[in-house]
Amino acid sequence: MHPSLRRKLEALIERREELERLLADPGVMSDNERFRTLSREFSRLEPLAQGLAAEARARQDLAAADAMRSDPELRELADEEIAAASARLGALDAQLMAQLVPKDPRDDGNLYLEVRAGTGGDEAAIFAGDLFRMYARYAERQGWKIDVESASDGEHGGYREIVARVEGRGAYSKLKFESGTHRVQRVPETESQGRIHTSAATVAIIAEDGSDIAIDINPADLKVDTFRSSGAGGQHVNKTESAIRITHVPSGVVVESQTERSQHANRDKAMKRLKAMLIEAETAKRESAQAQDRKLQVGSGDRSQRIRTYNYPQGRITDHRVEGLTVYDLPNVLQGNLDALVERLAREHQADELARLAAGA
Repeated sequence: MHPSLRRKLEALIERREELERLLADPGVMSDNERFRTLSREFSRLEPLAQGLAAEARARQDLAAADAMRSDPELRELADEEIAAASARLGALDAQLMAQLVPKDPRDDGNLYLEVRAGTGGDEAAIFAGDLFRMYARYAERQGWKIDVESASDGEHGGYREIVARVEGRGAYSKLKFESGTHRVQRVPETESQGRIHTSAATVAIIAEDGSDIAIDINPADLKVDTFRSSGAGGQHVNKTESAIRITHVPSGVVVESQTERSQHANRDKAMKRLKAMLIEAETAKRESAQAQDRKLQVGSGDRSQRIRTYNYPQGRITDHRVEGLTVYDLPNVLQGNLDALVERLAREHQADELARLAAGA
């Protein structure tokens, strides 16, 4: 482990010891809010303390095994013990470094998923539909709830645009690297001569909440329009203007909600998404200013960056942000088996953050 990372670990353990003393202080115990805040911080540092204790035991075992090697009769057993203790130390080293990566407060929360057709006409809309179904199936596999808030169908299938709320523990942590332009290379069903076309769709992952950024929305900055819903709902959708479109004039952000039967409920949904989008934009601005060289545009909603190509003839998916990240399992991935991509991107992000910590960034 890099010496600077070791010093950071030691500083966190010193903080844990300080918290232990504070939590035993009668003055702190009588202040419920402060006690809860310090208790949460103490709990977050507990896995780190356990990891360091396990590391100390593994080092003791390694030293004891090394001492045994001086006895010819115990040398073979000592070599086995040394190998086992060294393997434990390697695993613990990785776990301890992972504890140093700052936790994103949004990771455990819900998100808004936006998929829009890009270049490619009808084929782009069909591909947008394929992407949305891929994420919906992944959400089902994770046990998450997915609720479509607005959708605009493509003329020949798929969606020109679809927005959904994804609810489930850890949803944002899993999908936060999906924002960007997704490109598809395949022969469209409408292509009579079998030529491969390239089209694209954009994806934005927006955290619902969890940021420490406070956003105040001035009602005077909002333009609110009502219209008739175009989704399911029987005769109701044809008789009442229950759907809501809200434009935040200063930023130009537009949100819609049309899935609820009442205008009030749709307005509440739209306002929640508007707030999330404004917070996400501010978060992305701050992160971009701090780290302009990031490979992974975490939850920024940056749709200008081409992040992934889905090549149907070769059954291949390539993520362009990570060298060597190619998966030859396209049909399975489109059925919602995203783990190979999600886990690799998470590891890459962790490695980047640790490198930055080691460099003192």
